[in-house]
Amino acid sequence: MTNENFYLIEVRFQCMDVVVMGVGQTKFGSHPDKSLPELFAQAFFEAFDSSNVELNEIEAIYIGNFVGEITDGSANLGGFIADEIGMSGVQAMRYESACCSSAVAFKEAYLAIKHGIYDCVLVGGVEKLKSAGTGIGTRALATALDGVYEVNTGLTFPGVFALVARLYSETYGISLERLRECMAYVSIKNHKFGAKNPKAQFYKKLENLKVEDVLNSKMICSPLTLLDCCPMTDGASALILASEEFARERIDEPVYVRGVGQSSAGSLFRQKSAIIKALPRKKSSEIAYKMAGLSPRDIDVALVHDCFTIAEIIALEAMGFFKYGECAMATAEGLTDIDGEIPVNVDGGLIGKGHPVGATGTAQIYSAVKLLRNELDFVKVNAENVMTDTLGGDFGTLVNVILSIHKR
Repeated sequence: MTNENFYLIEVRFQCMDVVVMGVGQTKFGSHPDKSLPELFAQAFFEAFDSSNVELNEIEAIYIGNFVGEITDGSANLGGFIADEIGMSGVQAMRYESACCSSAVAFKEAYLAIKHGIYDCVLVGGVEKLKSAGTGIGTRALATALDGVYEVNTGLTFPGVFALVARLYSETYGISLERLRECMAYVSIKNHKFGAKNPKAQFYKKLENLKVEDVLNSKMICSPLTLLDCCPMTDGASALILASEEFARERIDEPVYVRGVGQSSAGSLFRQKSAIIKALPRKKSSEIAYKMAGLSPRDIDVALVHDCFTIAEIIALEAMGFFKYGECAMATAEGLTDIDGEIPVNVDGGLIGKGHPVGATGTAQIYSAVKLLRNELDFVKVNAENVMTDTLGGDFGTLVNVILSIHKR
């Protein structure tokens, strides 16, 4: 790409400011009595009611869902969801990128508004993994792995991140025993916040964990125990996204989308030992920083993809908050807690709040918007810039979003 063409791309990104209006999220946990469209509708109407828009002003619907075909026998969700919320006939699209499904949907919706295709859209996600049960849920999740070279060897996601933990220990010279203790602090912190979050799967549970509680919980895939893992979850999240001009006369506190980055990678046998550096995430976050005109030092809160405790540690390194090999010890020292250098997952994260895969990306944005508006009553952080991080598969898809109370 020539410098001239790159400049033209940069200019195009300046064409329209995009803001988040209303946001909504269901209680995360178990919803066996709801279909996917019914569950999504709960999140949508919360977002809709706080956006001061009319249904006929929403021009398109962007939905993230990973495995509705497997868990609920439901595909082609766009039209069913549009009909469920009274918007039959509106353009409705379903996106699948594993755990990044609604984050990718968000990125596509953002670009459509940024370039003037729409003024106002609905974006969100929905998933029902807990109701499907452990067997079906585990098999469904494994479809985000390489179906030939990974699934056929028996690899699952706990196996992937157990490999990551062991590789981290070996590469950076931290004993596995000490690394497990450092990882336990991720679980302790995120469950502490999740226990305070009324919409979290573990609300009022597991608030006062100790290191030994995490280490002595059921072994899932050595060295990962049950409390090193996020749960399977039913849930939905929704956002109303609009141009600043559209939103200006309708809401008092717009939250600006300052930067969005996305990257990708292939099978583990091609990534090899680089998996502990999460290079696609490094690239994705750098794209978001550049678009936002910000750096890691400008981010007040990070909401990252802690599907496992070790996942939070390597995410924060790849995003530039800590040097490679240093975040494990930094976590144990409290640098990622509420009063640390960079508060992380103060809504509970995936570990404490839950992980309804296709809804997770926009659920993180839900929390980011609430933080920026000082509307998360259970946690108080003075935040002007919040960054989200969503991982799909074993580093196959990465999306990072920076939201701010300030426009660029």
